[in-house]
Amino acid sequence: MTANFTPRSRRTRRSGYILLSLFLATIGLIGYVWWPLLQEYLASFNPAYPWWRQVDFLLVGIFIAMSVLIVVGADLGYDPKLALVGLAGGLMIESWGTQTQLWTYYTSERPPLWILPAWPIAALSIDRIVRGLNKVLPQGRDRVYRVLQLGVLGTFVLLMVVFVWPTRSQVSTLASLALSIVLMVTPPNSRTQLLTFLAGAGLGYFLERWGTTRACWTYYTGETPPFFAVLAHGMAAVAFWRAAEILRPGLARAAAALSKASIRTVRAT
Repeated sequence: MTANFTPRSRRTRRSGYILLSLFLATIGLIGYVWWPLLQEYLASFNPAYPWWRQVDFLLVGIFIAMSVLIVVGADLGYDPKLALVGLAGGLMIESWGTQTQLWTYYTSERPPLWILPAWPIAALSIDRIVRGLNKVLPQGRDRVYRVLQLGVLGTFVLLMVVFVWPTRSQVSTLASLALSIVLMVTPPNSRTQLLTFLAGAGLGYFLERWGTTRACWTYYTGETPPFFAVLAHGMAAVAFWRAAEILRPGLARAAAALSKASIRTVRAT
């Protein structure tokens, strides 16, 4: 039987291929810029041992999972906005954490530029996970999700206060704490916000587990990883989603205005 693809499915597949190409190009760029670090990793392979004992299967698994996720349901109208928000947000988060030394990277950079592309890729992956959860989980009552959202994010805020307490005098720490509280108490949709937080924390566990056990980055507590760091990925995902939703109407109007201006220019010539 021949598959019958609709125009929408073809657009989705095409968008997915474009995003995957950009993802692979980003990985290639990171490998090129940080080739000395990649050489160091490759040099650690010992031919005296079986190759399967030396392959980082956790890293490979994360790479494959995120590659698949960003292709599924790709939307070139929305995904670039979310990716840009993730990139900007990741820069702010990494700058805050490394400057206050809540965590440090093995390269001692504050922050390292090579880690930044991971944030928009994670943001897109989490978006796909949330879409999947929306399809399989019951809608339920809004009040129930509101209570659950406040309970889960409230617990995170309490853990955050404890974790960042050594840097409580830093303006960036106070701003991060204030933003988390604002996001917690002003959800536009409690269900979506809760699912986004849980999806971000779920993906964050594997990212943090890999990074801390490989000593790529180290938290001041020495945990591999701290429970707070895992949940922090959930709050970051919420912040990125909220920012992308806020920017969506303005960016859409700007794109429409630019398109109209281009058409008028072409007609005038």
